[in-house]
Amino acid sequence: MIYKEIEFDIKDGLAILRLNRPEVMNAMNVQMRAEITDAMRFAATEARVVVITGAGRAFCSGQDLGDGGNAASIDLERTLRDEYVPMLKSIIDCPVPVISVVNGVAAGAGANLALAADVVIATESAVFMQAFTRIGLIPDAGGTYWLPRQMGFAKAMGASLFAEKITARQASDWGMIWEAVPDEMFETVWKARAKQLAEGPTQAYMNVKQALRESFSNDLDEQLALEAKLQGRCGQTRDFQEGVLAFLEKRPASFEGR
Repeated sequence: MIYKEIEFDIKDGLAILRLNRPEVMNAMNVQMRAEITDAMRFAATEARVVVITGAGRAFCSGQDLGDGGNAASIDLERTLRDEYVPMLKSIIDCPVPVISVVNGVAAGAGANLALAADVVIATESAVFMQAFTRIGLIPDAGGTYWLPRQMGFAKAMGASLFAEKITARQASDWGMIWEAVPDEMFETVWKARAKQLAEGPTQAYMNVKQALRESFSNDLDEQLALEAKLQGRCGQTRDFQEGVLAFLEKRPASFEGR
């Protein structure tokens, strides 16, 4: 598949989606958002894990304020509803694990694009910033949803109001991301993580994602019922049979995926 604003490739079950506008720190324009949405929908049916990362020194600097002329004249409600929501939903609803590999600055909508993934791995020199109030806006692209759930209310409010840089180490310590990795180890670590998921029990991962996502809206009884239902589903898979057999035979499991 050929795209203009991203690079996209699938090999051995691993899809890598690389934002590719390094000259503007991978700021998102209309075309990039459409391409991310299209690539994610394709990966949902063909990959076993998806990695989203950026080209150059940034992950994503957010909305390209120069896209479409005068930024102040943009219909922000329409842009979010018609362009950002489908893109974010394509990531959130992807049935296989999605990893944001944050290789540099993740600011504004770019930070919240990263947080939409299931797992966020950042290099220690990366920073996250909810830059919105600097131009008179509120966090968007899911920021007001993810931040209080991942960081807690107090940290989320401070990050949103002050619009200060949050280091990758702070983000990890606050529960905003999964891990911050020393720069010199970054590529080795994220590739190993992606390989692990690509070779893992894909059906179980799909059900893990559903169970944890739905837990936000379920009460305890509803969540226990969902767990039982999904565990029953997992128990019918070849991966479960293989996992038990491998455990008994003291060898690594060989999961078939979908």
